[in-house]
Amino acid sequence: MSKKRRMFDIDMPEETGAQPETFPAGKVEDRSNRRGPMAVAIAETAESTRERQSLEASIRAENDALAHEHARLIRLGLVVDLVPLDAIETHMLVRDRAKGPDGELDTLKTSIREIGLSNPIRVEARPDGKFELIQGYRRMMAYRALHEETGEALYATIPAAINPSGDSVDSLYRKMVDENLVRKDISFAEMAQLALDYAADPLTQENDPDKAVALLFRSAGYQKRSYIRSFIKLVSRLGKHLQFAPDIPRALGMALVARMEEVEGLVPMIAKELKAFTNRSVQDELALLRRYAGTPVDDLMDPPAGKPAPLPTPPRKATGGARTSFQFDRREGRGKCIAAAGKLEIRLGRDFTTIDRRRLEQAVKLMLDQLD
Repeated sequence: MSKKRRMFDIDMPEETGAQPETFPAGKVEDRSNRRGPMAVAIAETAESTRERQSLEASIRAENDALAHEHARLIRLGLVVDLVPLDAIETHMLVRDRAKGPDGELDTLKTSIREIGLSNPIRVEARPDGKFELIQGYRRMMAYRALHEETGEALYATIPAAINPSGDSVDSLYRKMVDENLVRKDISFAEMAQLALDYAADPLTQENDPDKAVALLFRSAGYQKRSYIRSFIKLVSRLGKHLQFAPDIPRALGMALVARMEEVEGLVPMIAKELKAFTNRSVQDELALLRRYAGTPVDDLMDPPAGKPAPLPTPPRKATGGARTSFQFDRREGRGKCIAAAGKLEIRLGRDFTTIDRRRLEQAVKLMLDQLD
């Protein structure tokens, strides 16, 4: 029986010899490493994931570095932000500025309106979300006055360098004092009062005002600390009777303290005459103090009954004795006047030699007439 042939059987010729297998001429395609579309997509996704992870790691490292730098700046008190005025308290420190009208506040307000605040205040962050003022009381008061006058939101917040909480009260006092020493516009009476307030503060470590001077005014020279200690005697004895203590010149204060220690009962006499004054001016108060600082002892021991009559002022050399100085504003700029025994000097950015001599003479006479 013959074998049935299948439909797909193909007769292939038998090889007659060992001939090498041949292929058409041209490039031979190697299919061993060829990847399919799915494999390519997976590989691309993996590469993209690696790049994204590397980028995220770089961003996290940069953010960590920025966070550490921000924390470092906070610790140093170098971070400045806009702080709402109603979030600033002034209870922790007794200010080193005398209370009362500030004649130069208007000048500061004008400067802020025209060019902004060039020197931020300094505050300390509190746990309750508010801030305690360390430096910049006058700047803050100028902003509050501007906000009250204008109602503008611009003045509702103030640029402030923010200290982290944790500094001791003594450290905060030092920072406040050092700022004013640098500016050189704080009076000896104000510095003396601050030493008294510091010693009376239950949160500070020193109860003796004289020793408080060494702690607070460590940056000042020995001679300046000596002047402050002398003014402590003046302020502690007469401070409550004085209305213009910050205007007392150093020389007058020193002379007055020396007389207080020389003449027994001098303080009650001065206090009595000051109390008898009504609506006294700075000039009135300083003139009275000068009389007591320069009058011979014998003339002070038996004052007349009632309100003391004006005491004679002994002659002084024009180059010595007490003096009064103050600043004033003109269209030419800030001027300064220095008054002493036998001398009156006006300093202003103006060439007075360009004024006609007769006109200048008349103006000087008129000014002196107004002083009589």
